[in-house]
Amino acid sequence: MAQELLQHADRAITATGARNATLEDLATILQAQQGRKLDIIAPASKLTAQGGNLIIRGVQPVLSEDGVTEPNGTYVPTAVADEGIADKLRIPVGYLRRMRAEHPDLYDMNVCGWLEKDPERRFMVRTFRGDTGPDGTPGQGVARAFLSDSYKVIDNLEILLAALEGVRRAGHPVQVTSCDLTDRRMIVRVESEAIQVAARELLKGYRSPFTGQTGDELPMVSAGFVITNSETGGGAFTITPRAVVQVCRNGLTMTKDVVRAVHLGSKQDEGVIRWSESTQRKMLELVTSKTTDAVQTFLSADYVETKLREIERDAGKEITDPAKTVEVVTKKLGIPNTVKDAILSHFIKGGQPTAGGVMHAITATAQTLPDGDAAHDLEALALPALTAAAAAA
Repeated sequence: MAQELLQHADRAITATGARNATLEDLATILQAQQGRKLDIIAPASKLTAQGGNLIIRGVQPVLSEDGVTEPNGTYVPTAVADEGIADKLRIPVGYLRRMRAEHPDLYDMNVCGWLEKDPERRFMVRTFRGDTGPDGTPGQGVARAFLSDSYKVIDNLEILLAALEGVRRAGHPVQVTSCDLTDRRMIVRVESEAIQVAARELLKGYRSPFTGQTGDELPMVSAGFVITNSETGGGAFTITPRAVVQVCRNGLTMTKDVVRAVHLGSKQDEGVIRWSESTQRKMLELVTSKTTDAVQTFLSADYVETKLREIERDAGKEITDPAKTVEVVTKKLGIPNTVKDAILSHFIKGGQPTAGGVMHAITATAQTLPDGDAAHDLEALALPALTAAAAAA
């Protein structure tokens, strides 16, 4: 499977993100990104800000079989990189965003001022290199993340291939149903229709807001899991069990059982990072092993059955005031008001006036969000929302 995916990388896809992409298209985008990645360890004395951009000066170029790698130049920070700068320099992130939008000179002054406070402190800057000009001068690049110099790089493409190898070793028939790629993380959803459990009580009276089909007609729930990884400090490599409701394709992620591998390592030397094959192999073997174990645990009818019975304990509690309940639940879980209205709409369309109906409304709304991070984060709140709705009933 891994070799087949890499063959798709010959197609000309230049996108840096995707929502509900196929596995093949995700692999194509990741492969295209690999050639532009450059990870730099630099002290604060070699970093500055100008015009809202991050400037790197004085880092030694690296000579390799691929030629000379020039790390110095201008990099435009993404929103994720700005969050890292705010965190590492202890500048309130909201204030940093406002300075970028309204007063770039003040942005430069604050960033430079705090970098100068501790000139020997080192950071990792994860970048995409810009195009090289006719005279060999590097063009403007992208600062993807601003991290600690002990951040352990585990790239998305390697994670994807290692995890798929773990799935292959487990021997379960699965399909990748959709993938998201953002500046913050990679999200890969895997499902096994070979492992299905009837959830008649949980889906009784529920109607898909997308097709109008009912849970009484289609009461099955499939086993699955979701793989996530962040290259930019947005979280560990994780494998989280996920049940898929067939009638509406809503996903229920069981975050309490997540398997994770944190991106923490030893301090790195200054300069451009080039990881040894041995280091990479050990990290990826761990990912493959964890994935194999997770598949064998999560893709089990017994596991899904047990989780569904736990969910059903609260799901049947009646909701008499939907607007008030959704207001309480979204406020408790920090869900934005713009999303709250969509949740209430999906609750009404679902026709299930219970705490379980609130849970389904959360997962249905997650499917409609255009931002992959927001969709992933909202789906993860479905079970906490069930608990909150049952308590408020």
